[in-house]
Amino acid sequence: MSRTIETTSRRGWLALALIAALPTSLATGLASPARSADGILVGLVTKTEVNPYFVSLRRAAEAEARARGVRLIARAGKFDGDNEGQVAAIETLISAGARGILITPNNSTGPLGAIAKARKAGIVVIALDTATDPADAVDATYATDNFQAGVKQGRYARHALGSKAPHLAMLDGTPGGTVDTFRHNGFLQGFGIKEGDPAVAGKQITNGAQDKGQTGMENLLSAHPDINVVYTINEPAAEGAYAALRAAGREHDVVLTSIDGGCLGVKYVKRGAIAATVMQFPAKMAKAGVDAVVDFAKGGSKPSGLHDTGSATITDHPFPGLDQHDTAWGLTKCWG
Repeated sequence: MSRTIETTSRRGWLALALIAALPTSLATGLASPARSADGILVGLVTKTEVNPYFVSLRRAAEAEARARGVRLIARAGKFDGDNEGQVAAIETLISAGARGILITPNNSTGPLGAIAKARKAGIVVIALDTATDPADAVDATYATDNFQAGVKQGRYARHALGSKAPHLAMLDGTPGGTVDTFRHNGFLQGFGIKEGDPAVAGKQITNGAQDKGQTGMENLLSAHPDINVVYTINEPAAEGAYAALRAAGREHDVVLTSIDGGCLGVKYVKRGAIAATVMQFPAKMAKAGVDAVVDFAKGGSKPSGLHDTGSATITDHPFPGLDQHDTAWGLTKCWG
Protein backbone atom coordinates (compact mmCIF):
# COMPACT_ATOMS: atom_id res chain seq x y z
CA MET A 1 0.00 0.00 0.00
CA SER A 2 1.43 3.38 -0.98
CA ARG A 3 1.84 6.16 1.57
CA THR A 4 -0.80 8.23 -0.30
CA ILE A 5 -3.36 5.43 -0.24
CA GLU A 6 -2.56 4.67 3.40
CA THR A 7 -3.04 8.34 4.37
CA THR A 8 -6.33 8.52 2.47
CA SER A 9 -7.51 5.35 4.18
CA ARG A 10 -6.65 6.68 7.62
CA ARG A 11 -8.49 9.92 6.89
CA GLY A 12 -11.53 7.94 5.79
CA TRP A 13 -11.58 5.92 9.00
CA LEU A 14 -11.07 9.11 11.04
CA ALA A 15 -14.04 10.73 9.29
CA LEU A 16 -16.22 7.70 10.02
CA ALA A 17 -15.14 7.69 13.66
CA LEU A 18 -15.97 11.37 14.01
CA ILE A 19 -19.35 10.82 12.37
CA ALA A 20 -20.12 8.12 14.93
CA ALA A 21 -19.07 10.46 17.71
CA LEU A 22 -21.38 13.31 16.69
CA PRO A 23 -23.59 14.33 19.64
CA THR A 24 -27.03 12.77 19.68
CA SER A 25 -28.44 16.20 20.50
CA LEU A 26 -28.15 16.98 16.79
CA ALA A 27 -30.70 15.65 14.34
CA THR A 28 -29.63 12.30 12.91
CA GLY A 29 -29.91 12.79 9.14
CA LEU A 30 -26.93 10.76 7.87
CA ALA A 31 -26.58 9.91 4.22
CA SER A 32 -25.12 6.61 3.07
CA PRO A 33 -23.90 7.46 -0.43
CA ALA A 34 -21.45 5.54 -2.54
CA ARG A 35 -17.78 5.71 -1.65
CA SER A 36 -15.47 7.61 -3.96
CA ALA A 37 -11.93 6.88 -5.01
CA ASP A 38 -11.36 10.61 -4.69
CA GLY A 39 -12.37 10.52 -1.01
CA ILE A 40 -14.45 13.68 -1.36
CA LEU A 41 -16.60 14.40 1.69
CA VAL A 42 -19.40 16.99 1.55
CA GLY A 43 -21.13 18.26 4.68
CA LEU A 44 -24.70 19.53 4.86
CA VAL A 45 -26.02 21.44 7.88
CA THR A 46 -29.72 22.35 7.75
CA LYS A 47 -31.88 24.27 10.20
CA THR A 48 -34.00 21.33 11.35
CA GLU A 49 -34.98 17.79 10.44
CA VAL A 50 -38.66 18.53 11.20
CA ASN A 51 -39.60 21.04 8.52
CA PRO A 52 -40.39 19.08 5.33
CA TYR A 53 -38.66 21.80 3.29
CA PHE A 54 -35.30 20.91 4.78
CA VAL A 55 -36.03 17.19 4.53
CA SER A 56 -36.56 17.72 0.80
CA LEU A 57 -33.36 19.73 0.51
CA ARG A 58 -31.39 17.01 2.33
CA ARG A 59 -32.79 14.22 0.16
CA ALA A 60 -31.86 16.13 -2.99
CA ALA A 61 -28.32 16.65 -1.68
CA GLU A 62 -28.05 12.94 -0.84
CA ALA A 63 -29.23 11.98 -4.33
CA GLU A 64 -26.73 14.29 -6.02
CA ALA A 65 -23.90 13.05 -3.79
CA ARG A 66 -24.68 9.48 -4.83
CA ALA A 67 -24.84 10.52 -8.48
CA ARG A 68 -21.42 12.21 -8.21
CA GLY A 69 -19.89 9.31 -6.24
CA VAL A 70 -19.02 11.29 -3.12
CA ARG A 71 -19.88 10.98 0.55
CA LEU A 72 -22.35 13.28 2.30
CA ILE A 73 -22.77 13.82 6.01
CA ALA A 74 -26.09 15.55 6.80
CA ARG A 75 -26.74 17.18 10.16
CA ALA A 76 -29.27 19.68 11.52
CA GLY A 77 -30.16 21.72 14.56
CA LYS A 78 -32.79 20.39 16.94
CA PHE A 79 -35.10 23.32 16.19
CA ASP A 80 -35.32 26.44 14.06
CA GLY A 81 -32.93 28.79 15.86
CA ASP A 82 -30.53 26.15 17.24
CA ASN A 83 -27.34 28.02 16.39
CA GLU A 84 -25.20 26.06 18.86
CA GLY A 85 -26.16 22.77 17.22
CA GLN A 86 -25.15 24.06 13.81
CA VAL A 87 -21.82 25.38 15.09
CA ALA A 88 -21.07 21.98 16.65
CA ALA A 89 -21.89 20.26 13.36
CA ILE A 90 -19.57 22.58 11.39
CA GLU A 91 -16.70 21.97 13.79
CA THR A 92 -17.16 18.20 13.51
CA LEU A 93 -17.21 18.40 9.72
CA ILE A 94 -13.95 20.36 9.78
CA SER A 95 -12.34 17.61 11.85
CA ALA A 96 -13.81 14.94 9.57
CA GLY A 97 -12.00 16.42 6.56
CA ALA A 98 -14.92 17.80 4.59
CA ARG A 99 -13.93 19.44 1.31
CA GLY A 100 -17.05 21.60 1.38
CA ILE A 101 -19.86 22.49 3.76
CA LEU A 102 -23.37 23.46 2.69
CA ILE A 103 -25.34 25.29 5.37
CA THR A 104 -28.78 26.81 5.82
CA PRO A 105 -27.96 29.11 8.75
CA ASN A 106 -30.46 29.25 11.61
CA ASN A 107 -29.16 32.72 12.35
CA SER A 108 -27.49 34.77 9.65
CA THR A 109 -24.68 35.86 12.00
CA GLY A 110 -24.62 33.08 14.59
CA PRO A 111 -22.35 30.54 12.83
CA LEU A 112 -19.95 33.07 11.29
CA GLY A 113 -17.08 32.15 13.61
CA ALA A 114 -17.31 28.46 12.74
CA ILE A 115 -17.70 29.28 9.04
CA ALA A 116 -14.56 31.44 9.13
CA LYS A 117 -12.69 28.57 10.81
CA ALA A 118 -13.81 26.19 8.05
CA ARG A 119 -12.76 28.55 5.26
CA LYS A 120 -9.39 29.12 6.93
CA ALA A 121 -8.91 25.36 6.80
CA GLY A 122 -9.41 25.45 3.03
CA ILE A 123 -13.00 24.21 3.07
CA VAL A 124 -15.39 25.83 0.62
CA VAL A 125 -18.56 26.97 2.43
CA ILE A 126 -21.82 27.55 0.59
CA ALA A 127 -25.03 28.93 2.07
CA LEU A 128 -28.22 27.29 0.84
CA ASP A 129 -31.66 28.89 1.17
CA THR A 130 -30.57 31.47 3.78
CA ALA A 131 -27.88 34.09 3.21
CA THR A 132 -25.36 34.94 5.88
CA ASP A 133 -24.89 38.51 7.07
CA PRO A 134 -22.61 39.68 5.56
CA ALA A 135 -23.18 37.65 2.42
CA ASP A 136 -19.45 37.28 1.75
CA ALA A 137 -18.97 35.38 5.01
CA VAL A 138 -19.42 32.31 2.79
CA ASP A 139 -17.89 31.59 -0.61
CA ALA A 140 -21.25 31.50 -2.40
CA THR A 141 -25.01 31.38 -1.80
CA TYR A 142 -27.59 29.32 -3.69
CA ALA A 143 -31.02 30.49 -2.61
CA THR A 144 -34.36 31.99 -3.45
CA ASP A 145 -34.34 35.76 -3.73
CA ASN A 146 -36.48 35.90 -0.60
CA PHE A 147 -37.20 39.61 -0.89
CA GLN A 148 -38.67 39.14 -4.35
CA ALA A 149 -40.57 36.06 -3.18
CA GLY A 150 -42.09 38.23 -0.44
CA VAL A 151 -42.95 40.90 -3.02
CA LYS A 152 -44.83 38.29 -5.07
CA GLN A 153 -46.69 37.11 -1.98
CA GLY A 154 -47.62 40.67 -1.01
CA ARG A 155 -48.81 41.62 -4.50
CA TYR A 156 -51.07 38.62 -4.68
CA ALA A 157 -52.51 39.28 -1.21
CA ARG A 158 -53.26 42.91 -2.12
CA HIS A 159 -55.07 41.85 -5.32
CA ALA A 160 -56.99 39.10 -3.54
CA LEU A 161 -58.21 41.50 -0.85
CA GLY A 162 -59.75 43.70 -3.50
CA SER A 163 -61.29 46.97 -2.33
CA LYS A 164 -61.45 45.99 1.35
CA ALA A 165 -59.48 48.03 3.84
CA PRO A 166 -56.61 45.78 5.00
CA HIS A 167 -56.30 44.47 8.53
CA LEU A 168 -53.10 42.49 8.23
CA ALA A 169 -51.74 39.77 10.51
CA MET A 170 -48.07 38.85 10.10
CA LEU A 171 -46.90 35.42 11.25
CA ASP A 172 -43.12 35.81 11.12
CA GLY A 173 -40.41 33.17 11.43
CA THR A 174 -37.31 33.45 13.62
CA PRO A 175 -35.72 36.83 14.37
CA GLY A 176 -32.15 37.26 13.14
CA GLY A 177 -32.44 35.33 9.89
CA THR A 178 -32.14 37.01 6.51
CA VAL A 179 -34.94 34.82 5.12
CA ASP A 180 -37.37 36.16 7.71
CA THR A 181 -36.32 39.77 7.23
CA PHE A 182 -36.34 39.65 3.43
CA ARG A 183 -39.71 37.90 3.15
CA HIS A 184 -41.33 40.20 5.71
CA ASN A 185 -40.02 43.36 4.06
CA GLY A 186 -40.72 42.08 0.55
CA PHE A 187 -44.31 41.30 1.47
CA LEU A 188 -44.85 44.80 2.80
CA GLN A 189 -43.44 46.31 -0.39
CA GLY A 190 -45.52 44.06 -2.60
CA PHE A 191 -48.61 44.80 -0.52
CA GLY A 192 -47.94 48.52 -0.86
CA ILE A 193 -47.34 49.54 2.74
CA LYS A 194 -44.37 50.26 5.00
CA GLU A 195 -43.29 48.98 8.39
CA GLY A 196 -45.39 50.63 11.10
CA ASP A 197 -48.41 51.17 8.84
CA PRO A 198 -51.66 51.01 10.86
CA ALA A 199 -52.92 48.39 8.38
CA VAL A 200 -50.70 45.90 10.25
CA ALA A 201 -52.99 44.72 13.05
CA GLY A 202 -50.35 42.61 14.74
CA LYS A 203 -47.40 40.23 14.48
CA GLN A 204 -46.43 36.94 16.05
CA ILE A 205 -43.21 34.89 16.01
CA THR A 206 -43.82 31.32 14.84
CA ASN A 207 -40.31 29.94 14.19
CA GLY A 208 -41.89 28.54 11.05
CA ALA A 209 -43.71 25.88 13.09
CA GLN A 210 -47.31 24.70 12.68
CA ASP A 211 -48.20 24.75 16.38
CA LYS A 212 -46.82 28.25 16.86
CA GLY A 213 -48.57 29.39 13.69
CA GLN A 214 -51.88 28.22 15.12
CA THR A 215 -51.26 29.78 18.53
CA GLY A 216 -50.10 33.03 16.95
CA MET A 217 -53.17 33.22 14.75
CA GLU A 218 -55.46 32.49 17.69
CA ASN A 219 -53.83 35.28 19.70
CA LEU A 220 -54.12 37.77 16.85
CA LEU A 221 -57.76 36.90 16.12
CA SER A 222 -58.59 37.35 19.78
CA ALA A 223 -56.99 40.78 19.90
CA HIS A 224 -57.99 41.85 16.36
CA PRO A 225 -61.17 40.08 15.21
CA ASP A 226 -61.31 42.24 12.07
CA ILE A 227 -58.19 40.63 10.52
CA ASN A 228 -58.88 39.90 6.84
CA VAL A 229 -55.44 39.11 5.34
CA VAL A 230 -52.57 37.02 6.69
CA TYR A 231 -48.87 36.84 5.84
CA THR A 232 -47.12 33.63 6.88
CA ILE A 233 -43.38 32.93 6.75
CA ASN A 234 -43.86 29.39 5.43
CA GLU A 235 -46.43 26.66 4.86
CA PRO A 236 -46.22 24.93 8.27
CA ALA A 237 -47.07 28.29 9.87
CA ALA A 238 -49.84 28.74 7.28
CA GLU A 239 -51.28 25.33 8.11
CA GLY A 240 -51.43 26.33 11.77
CA ALA A 241 -53.01 29.67 10.85
CA TYR A 242 -55.66 27.91 8.76
CA ALA A 243 -56.54 25.63 11.69
CA ALA A 244 -57.11 28.69 13.88
CA LEU A 245 -59.14 30.48 11.20
CA ARG A 246 -61.27 27.41 10.63
CA ALA A 247 -61.93 26.98 14.34
CA ALA A 248 -63.07 30.61 14.43
CA GLY A 249 -65.26 30.18 11.34
CA ARG A 250 -63.10 32.67 9.42
CA GLU A 251 -61.46 30.39 6.85
CA HIS A 252 -63.59 31.71 3.96
CA ASP A 253 -63.30 35.47 4.53
CA VAL A 254 -59.58 35.85 5.29
CA VAL A 255 -56.90 35.91 2.57
CA LEU A 256 -54.16 33.53 3.74
CA THR A 257 -50.87 33.50 1.80
CA SER A 258 -47.54 31.78 2.23
CA ILE A 259 -44.13 30.90 0.78
CA ASP A 260 -42.52 27.49 0.23
CA GLY A 261 -44.24 25.56 -2.54
CA GLY A 262 -43.98 22.07 -1.08
CA CYS A 263 -46.28 19.46 -2.61
CA LEU A 264 -48.45 19.49 0.52
CA GLY A 265 -48.58 23.29 0.39
CA VAL A 266 -49.71 23.20 -3.24
CA LYS A 267 -52.46 20.79 -2.19
CA TYR A 268 -53.54 23.34 0.47
CA VAL A 269 -53.88 25.88 -2.32
CA LYS A 270 -55.78 23.41 -4.50
CA ARG A 271 -58.37 22.77 -1.79
CA GLY A 272 -58.66 26.46 -0.94
CA ALA A 273 -57.02 26.47 2.51
CA ILE A 274 -54.32 28.87 1.24
CA ALA A 275 -55.13 31.48 -1.41
CA ALA A 276 -51.63 31.40 -2.88
CA THR A 277 -48.12 30.25 -2.06
CA VAL A 278 -44.80 31.27 -3.59
CA MET A 279 -42.88 28.17 -4.64
CA GLN A 280 -39.16 27.73 -4.02
CA PHE A 281 -36.87 25.12 -5.53
CA PRO A 282 -34.71 23.60 -2.75
CA ALA A 283 -33.68 20.61 -4.87
CA LYS A 284 -32.02 23.04 -7.28
CA MET A 285 -30.17 24.65 -4.38
CA ALA A 286 -28.95 21.33 -3.01
CA LYS A 287 -27.88 19.94 -6.39
CA ALA A 288 -26.03 23.12 -7.32
CA GLY A 289 -24.31 23.24 -3.93
CA VAL A 290 -23.09 19.64 -4.07
CA ASP A 291 -21.93 20.08 -7.67
CA ALA A 292 -20.02 23.26 -6.79
CA VAL A 293 -18.15 21.53 -3.96
CA VAL A 294 -17.31 18.45 -6.04
CA ASP A 295 -16.18 20.50 -9.03
CA PHE A 296 -13.95 22.62 -6.80
CA ALA A 297 -12.51 19.55 -5.06
CA LYS A 298 -11.63 18.10 -8.46
CA GLY A 299 -9.66 21.17 -9.48
CA GLY A 300 -12.36 23.53 -10.68
CA SER A 301 -12.84 27.15 -9.72
CA LYS A 302 -14.19 28.12 -6.33
CA PRO A 303 -17.89 29.14 -6.43
CA SER A 304 -18.72 32.74 -5.58
CA GLY A 305 -21.58 35.21 -5.37
CA LEU A 306 -25.35 34.89 -5.07
CA HIS A 307 -27.19 32.45 -7.31
CA ASP A 308 -30.97 32.98 -7.40
CA THR A 309 -32.72 29.62 -7.82
CA GLY A 310 -36.06 31.26 -8.62
CA SER A 311 -39.62 31.37 -7.28
CA ALA A 312 -43.15 31.14 -8.69
CA THR A 313 -46.60 32.12 -7.39
CA ILE A 314 -49.02 29.18 -7.24
CA THR A 315 -52.78 29.82 -7.19
CA ASP A 316 -55.99 28.67 -8.85
CA HIS A 317 -57.44 32.19 -8.61
CA PRO A 318 -55.14 34.33 -10.77
CA PHE A 319 -55.25 38.09 -11.28
CA PRO A 320 -54.30 40.06 -14.40
CA GLY A 321 -50.80 41.46 -14.42
CA LEU A 322 -49.31 38.94 -12.00
CA ASP A 323 -46.97 36.09 -12.93
CA GLN A 324 -48.80 33.00 -11.69
CA HIS A 325 -49.10 29.25 -12.24
CA ASP A 326 -51.99 26.98 -11.31
CA THR A 327 -51.83 24.04 -8.90
CA ALA A 328 -51.70 21.49 -11.74
CA TRP A 329 -48.38 23.04 -12.78
CA GLY A 330 -47.34 23.36 -9.16
CA LEU A 331 -47.85 19.68 -8.43
CA THR A 332 -45.45 18.79 -11.24
CA LYS A 333 -42.77 21.20 -9.96
CA CYS A 334 -43.15 21.20 -6.18
CA TRP A 335 -39.79 21.27 -4.48
CA GLY A 336 -37.92 20.30 -7.60
